[in-house]
Amino acid sequence: MGIFSNIITIDGPAGSGKSSAARLLAKTLGYLYLDTGALYRAVGWTALKEHSNVQDEAALKALCAKLDLTVKPDGDGMRVYVNGQDITGEIRTPEVSRAAAAVAVVPAVRQRLLGIQREIGKKAGAQRGVVVEGRDIGTVVFPDAPIKFFLEALPEVRVQRRHLELRQQGLTVDLSSTRQEIDTRDLKDSSREISPLKPAADATRIDSTALTLEGVVSTMVRAIEQKRSGSAG
Repeated sequence: MGIFSNIITIDGPAGSGKSSAARLLAKTLGYLYLDTGALYRAVGWTALKEHSNVQDEAALKALCAKLDLTVKPDGDGMRVYVNGQDITGEIRTPEVSRAAAAVAVVPAVRQRLLGIQREIGKKAGAQRGVVVEGRDIGTVVFPDAPIKFFLEALPEVRVQRRHLELRQQGLTVDLSSTRQEIDTRDLKDSSREISPLKPAADATRIDSTALTLEGVVSTMVRAIEQKRSGSAG
């Protein structure tokens, strides 16, 4: 399998815990961590900054063509740069989340970021391994990765998690608007024609509703050990 043996994919809807689990799993394994959702947020942030229509494919295609988008490891996470500017903190607002959801359904954006994701993932996989999380990683970006996970949780739990995350970032948001954000994103993710959110056929599905973060990662580590033990045998 070559470098693909060192690529682990984690997909799931907003609030399922995939970002936290991916970071901790990467730390546990000594792998790099790649949050692909941050790349879509970066495109959304750039579109907002340039006052581009987030539903205009021609405008977004032109934007992506000139976009210098890079990521760098940062402790257990990663930092995102657009044209040399560190925008890691600026892309986590509800406004950028909505823009990211809008640009994510545009084919030109998905095609541009597909190449970036594969380039980063393959390079990291060849060096030390990488945990890649997003919404179409196991189905589209790295369908040949031998280890895939799909995280899910009850909707009300996902809303509570997302609300807490935003409050921890110092943002003032109410629960109803957070619920609306989650519902809107779920609909866009599951109904888009290109790369809809769904579990890969060979993904291990984990319901994180009643699990702690450590419990989720422990479940993943056991599944990885079993998978690799079976492959070795």
